[in-house]
Amino acid sequence: MANSNGQALPILIAGGGIGGLAAAHALAQKGFAVRVLEQAPEFREIGAGIQLGPNVFRAFETLGVKEAILADVHRPPAMEMRCALSGERVTRIPLEDARFYAKFGQPYAVIHRHDIHGVFLRACQGSSLVTLENNRAVQDFDQDDDGVTVTLQSGERIRGRGLIGCDGMWSKVRDKVVGDGKPLVSGHIAYRAVLRHHEVPKDLWSPDVILWAGPRTHLVHYPLRRGEIYNLVAVFHSKRYVEGWNAEADAEELWAHFKGQRPEVLRMLERIETWRMWVLCDREPVKDWSQGRVTLLGDAAHPMLQYLAQGACMAIEDAVGLADQIGEQPRDLPAAFRAYVQQRYLRTAQVQIMARVYGDFYHARGPAAELRNQLLGPRTPEQSYDGMDWLYGQT
Repeated sequence: MANSNGQALPILIAGGGIGGLAAAHALAQKGFAVRVLEQAPEFREIGAGIQLGPNVFRAFETLGVKEAILADVHRPPAMEMRCALSGERVTRIPLEDARFYAKFGQPYAVIHRHDIHGVFLRACQGSSLVTLENNRAVQDFDQDDDGVTVTLQSGERIRGRGLIGCDGMWSKVRDKVVGDGKPLVSGHIAYRAVLRHHEVPKDLWSPDVILWAGPRTHLVHYPLRRGEIYNLVAVFHSKRYVEGWNAEADAEELWAHFKGQRPEVLRMLERIETWRMWVLCDREPVKDWSQGRVTLLGDAAHPMLQYLAQGACMAIEDAVGLADQIGEQPRDLPAAFRAYVQQRYLRTAQVQIMARVYGDFYHARGPAAELRNQLLGPRTPEQSYDGMDWLYGQT
């Protein structure tokens, strides 16, 4: 498995987003040469804020990037759910709290996508084992007993020991490995925007992650970059479908869905001049996403709705698990890929399924909303933490 120079062939990674770069960094740490093929002209992340649970901080620790991540995060004191119709506080879960740390041993934080991507990008740029390439759109692949040949959109062919598809929700690699068609459209649309600190009304600014739960809608907001900017995501039910997740959004459609909600919600939405939107999609969980010397990671393997804020976290957990398995069986990539899928498929399937359940929970209306509030209202912080243990606890 060597090239014409006698060097061992690299492992190829399709996609240079958070998952692809985390995988490249994790493999380089284990001593493997990696070649990252990114279709865009530069390595960058679009989007805005993401939430980081204690589970992903364990992965950051393993990957040696925890301190770099913490330098860019905001650590909310609590997360809170409020009713978007009555304004009442449904539940509040302390996060910067000794009880939270006693339970999970790691923090909860929020970060801008660009910042977390930058941490992994710099880690990869600092490694002689990682080659980063742009304008490389992976279109197809073929494999044999010795390796994988990737065909780019340009027609160029690239040879590697194996291929990891980190090419997201609309993965070309998945098409050939799993072949389950297009992602499933959830019927939910997310509008996102970022405000500067001074643009947020003073009485509405909060250091917490706040979710306003409404009938078939929700608004979530929290600070980013040490409080310098403010992240807003508004979600509602709609039949519209636009592929991708950076289309310009129609404010009128947003207002129609949030009509009649609390003044605090409407005043926050009023401050936004330009919204970006994406249609929320996922897929049914699958038991296998490997085929010989080819495997998938992150959204390509197990795309999920964003209601548990775990898409990027699961991709980074994947990267750690995959690198461990390849490290244990470096001469048998197909076996390492099978072991990685076996280790990950039930955990990621649980998150995919529970994200749908949480979406229904957030968007409940009528009696269902009343029952939700009665269920969550009396909970102590310890009971809330127990309810999160399946996700944030030691894996």
